[in-house]
Amino acid sequence: MTTHDPAAVSPSVLDRARAVWSRLTGTDAEFAPGRTNVAVAPASLLSPPGWAGLVVLGDAALVTVPDSPTAGLVTAALQGLGPDELAGELAEPGRLRERLPFHDLLGPAHLLFLAPALFRPAARTADVERVSGDDPELLALLDRCGPGDAAESALAGITSTAKAVRQDGVIVAAAGHELWPHGTAHLSILTDPGFRRRGLAAQVASAAVADALDQGLLAQWRARSPASRRIAHSLGFQETGLQLSLRLADR
Repeated sequence: MTTHDPAAVSPSVLDRARAVWSRLTGTDAEFAPGRTNVAVAPASLLSPPGWAGLVVLGDAALVTVPDSPTAGLVTAALQGLGPDELAGELAEPGRLRERLPFHDLLGPAHLLFLAPALFRPAARTADVERVSGDDPELLALLDRCGPGDAAESALAGITSTAKAVRQDGVIVAAAGHELWPHGTAHLSILTDPGFRRRGLAAQVASAAVADALDQGLLAQWRARSPASRRIAHSLGFQETGLQLSLRLADR
């Protein structure tokens, strides 16, 4: 499965993707083509507080750190490592640990974006309905899926209405989006464990993506599992980058 192919992504989509992730740093840090930039950004949303956040988008990488001493350490550790090489190490964090020791990590996650002309709606085999983002049935779905899957899906944080499929009156799959800066729709999808591998995730995701595109939003998909990435690919999303957060080792 393709992991990182900058040449395949349209320049306009890549520019918008970089703009939103730059905004999340809370600074004026930017992605520079062909470079790995390190920025001091204590309020960065690229990672938990005090951690290092690493994002590669296309042929540019941005790393945020909480303070200047850490910036010096990270800059030295990544010396000579271009965005393509960094993407390879983000995909296999064990390799990155050799040059940048860390205690804990979150990720890696693949970042996929959709050019509207490439959208391929999923074939409809179930009734998909619109429900409120705070519908009690959505909360029940989150509970049934457990805290790990619920947190990874981020369904509890959607700002849109949800697209859902019911079975015997119970919501078993749902999707929606959280509105991010620069008109970005961050997609969230979740399916009841007892109803997976039936194509329901693709159907609710397809409906949620169509809603986002109708609003002129940039559709973003963040995926950690191969199954999630396959669904994104089936809808036309393109692999655009990688994200990883590190709690660096003390030096």
